[in-house]
Amino acid sequence: MIDPDVELGDGVVIFDASLVNLFGCSIGAGTFIGPFVEITRGAKIGRNCKIESHAFICDRVELAEGVFVGHGVMFTNDLYPTTLRQVKRLPTFVGDYASLGSNATIVGGVRIGKGAVIGAGSVVTRDIPDYTIAAGNPARVLRSFASISDLRQYMETRQGSLD
Repeated sequence: MIDPDVELGDGVVIFDASLVNLFGCSIGAGTFIGPFVEITRGAKIGRNCKIESHAFICDRVELAEGVFVGHGVMFTNDLYPTTLRQVKRLPTFVGDYASLGSNATIVGGVRIGKGAVIGAGSVVTRDIPDYTIAAGNPARVLRSFASISDLRQYMETRQGSLD
């Protein structure tokens, strides 16, 4: 289901419109949305992002340009959910070209830096600096780099070409 108030940029690719829930969000040009993804009101998705299946992106989450969201990534932005009060949504920001591994949980009120890589299954509870690799529960910085090219070179030497 795609609400009529969703803002879709040019060239957005949605795997199957009947298999997503998009409500009052904005999605930048060239972004890919996989099946079984939900993006709620007030979320902002940048240009050329890739959001894989079963991801949930809630209100006050902003993804910058070129962000990769792996399968099953969950954003939550109420630290103490309860039926006793209104939800208190905290803003969450993910910087340009960051990558969030499958089944990572991003707890509201954090900033994930440019080019940061979050390991699969990690739980991000605090800010992650630019050009770092972080993993674990809670996620901790495992390695830092001076630039995105240094980070990419490190990954390529361990995994082969990323092109």
